[in-house]
Formats: sequence, C-alpha cells, structure tokens
Amino acid sequence: MANRFPPASWLTAPRVRVHALLLAVCLWSIYAADLATPGLRDRSGLIKGTDFLHFYTLGTLARQGRGDLLYNMPAQAELIGKLLPEAAGAVYVPLYGPQVSLFFSPFARLPYAWALAAWLLLNVLIYSACCRAVWKACPHLRDHAWTVAFLALAFPGFFHLIAWGQTSGLALACFTLAFLALRAEQPIAAGLAIGCLIFKPQLGLAAAVVFVLARQWRIVWGACAAAVAQLALGWLHYGTQVMRNYFRALLHARDALSALEPRPYQMHSLRAFWSLLLPWPRLAFALYIASALAVLALLVRAWQEKLPLELRFSALLLASVLVSPHLTVYDLAILAPAFLLLGDWAVAHRGEASAQNLPALLYLSYPLFLLGPLARFTHLQLSVVALGALFWIVATSVSASLMRSPEATLITP
Repeated sequence: MANRFPPASWLTAPRVRVHALLLAVCLWSIYAADLATPGLRDRSGLIKGTDFLHFYTLGTLARQGRGDLLYNMPAQAELIGKLLPEAAGAVYVPLYGPQVSLFFSPFARLPYAWALAAWLLLNVLIYSACCRAVWKACPHLRDHAWTVAFLALAFPGFFHLIAWGQTSGLALACFTLAFLALRAEQPIAAGLAIGCLIFKPQLGLAAAVVFVLARQWRIVWGACAAAVAQLALGWLHYGTQVMRNYFRALLHARDALSALEPRPYQMHSLRAFWSLLLPWPRLAFALYIASALAVLALLVRAWQEKLPLELRFSALLLASVLVSPHLTVYDLAILAPAFLLLGDWAVAHRGEASAQNLPALLYLSYPLFLLGPLARFTHLQLSVVALGALFWIVATSVSASLMRSPEATLITP
C-alpha cells in the first residue's frame, strides 16, 4: 500500500502518525498534570471529573428514592455540598431523563474518587471498542494500525469526553452499534441503537429527520421502541409526576440556557456558530434554522440516493453535530467513526476529485476542535466551518462523482 494519505504530498502516513503521537502526548500530559493535585480539586480549581459530579448526584438521588428532587436545581446544589464539601456551590441544570439517574445509581455506591475512576475507565473501554469495531470495517486502513491508534488517542472529542467526565461515550456506542447493524442489514437493530440516544435527544435530531423522510420505517419503529422503553423505565421506577417534571424541564430549557452553556466558545454546532458570529440573537437563531434545514435537506438527499453506507453514515454523524441545538466539545466524540470511515474512503480513492480535500480537512479539524476558546476573541468558530466543508464534500461532491461513475457500487442497508 502506498505510504501517503491523498492528495497532499505533505500528509504522509509517517508524518500524520508522528503528529498524532505528539498531540496525544501533549494533551494527556496536560491532563495528568492538571489532576496531579491532592484532594478532589484540580490545578484549575475545578472538581475532578467536572460533569461527572452531576451524574454522581443523580445516582445518589436514585439510591435515596428522591425522584422529587431530580429536577430541583437548588435541592441538588445543597446535596452536592453534603456529598462533597469541596464542591460546595456547584450548580448543574437538571435536564437528563430520569432513567439516567438509575444508570448512575451503582456508581453512587462508591466514594466519589473511585466512582469517577470507574466511570472514566468505562468510557475508555467504550471508546476503544467503538474505534476498533469501525476500524475493522475500514479495509484500506488495515496497514495503518498504529497511525489510527495514535489518531484515536489524540482525537479532541475523546480528550474532552474524559476531561469533562461526560456521557458522550454512550452516544458514541449508540451510533457505532447503529452503523454495525446497518452494515449487517439489520435495520430494526439499527433503530434500537439510535433510539437509545433519547438520553441525549439533541444528538438524535438529524437521525430522526433522515430516517422518517427517507421512509426507513423499520429503523424508525426500532428507534421509537427503544426510546419509549428507556423512558418507560424511568416512569415505572419514579411515577408519573417525575415524568411531568422532566418534560416541563425540557420545555423551559431555554430559560436556563446561560447556565447550561456557560462557555459558548466550547460549542461546535451551527447554532453556536451563528450565536458567536452575530450580536443579534433573533437573526442568529433564524440563520441557524435556515442552515440546519439546508444540512438536513442535503442529508436526506444523500440517504435517498443510497450512497455507500460509509459515506451516508459519515454524513449523518456530521449533520448530527451541525444541526444539534446544544452540542459541547465533548460531544464531538461521536465523530470518531466518521473520521475513520472518511479516512478509509480517502485512501481508497486517492487522486480522485471527490476525495482530494478530505485528508486536509480531517487533519485540520484536530487543531480547530482544540482552538475553540479563540472564538471568545474572534467570534468565529472555525471548527464548524471545517465540519460544514466536510459535510458538503460528502453530501454533494462525492455524491455527484458517484452518480457520474458507471462503476459505482451502491450499498443499501
């Protein structure tokens, strides 16, 4: 196999491998140094695990049978102070479904530090398993195992997933299982995996639109069944009033937006792009809706044209990030399969016009994901521009190239 990632001569496999290794060493060295402090606060003064503290609190409420407090922000803040005096004053916006508290109940049986270690280890295992499963479906990356491993280790979405202690690893697992099910021509199983995203419904928005408009009804029914089953678990455990509180919290989420998104520069979606760029909220929101609809329209067309599955699914993941109304940097972990699949496509179609810009955009996305804080000063989230360009290439340029090619093999789930 040629030793170059197409088409730019400077993107050789050894160079990419070394750059990925250097980035991984830098990121994880910084993380290790940040955590190398006595007690539960890191060098930045934040609680170690950051968002995991919220999940630990939800798990504690589940253990105590206090479903009435699942959407009571002041009561949860008071409980945090009792659980971890070091975290007194921490406040989280409770918007997760009640079933999430049940999932974290076993972790709440452990002291916080041990629970955090167990949660981070689980996320590492999930991420590793997902990357390996998708890599095995990428025949043209088989000879680049170490390069892929270093790129996966240096992926900013994975780094932030661990640094924030978030749940995006579970969303990555849902998308990965959906891809594997579609590849095995099991649409109902794919739907079940997509439906499990109900704990982070904003990440399932693009999937819901594309599968309904593309009339993939077996996927839709599977997704509905999984979503209803997951919510029913919370309802059966806590009762109707808790479900009412949950839906009421979702309806009023916009009222708590400033607390929900304290760092707008760490958001990487079209809504964040326009909100950072323009000082007029109504115009920014209107442009978000218009651009999101355009992305969804292109996604539906790409899916209906029945492009190869690796391209359609990559477009789905990119669109899921772009159109999400709430997407923080750790949610970029769901893009790991798309980066693998598009990397494999670029290697397989080296020299072709449809793939010539993919390697450079994939490469540049790594630093752009990390440079989000610069948007505080520039008001321009360049990562969204890169993701939009990737999506455009997959949904239009690649599509047009395949439609012109009589030898193109169209794969359907």
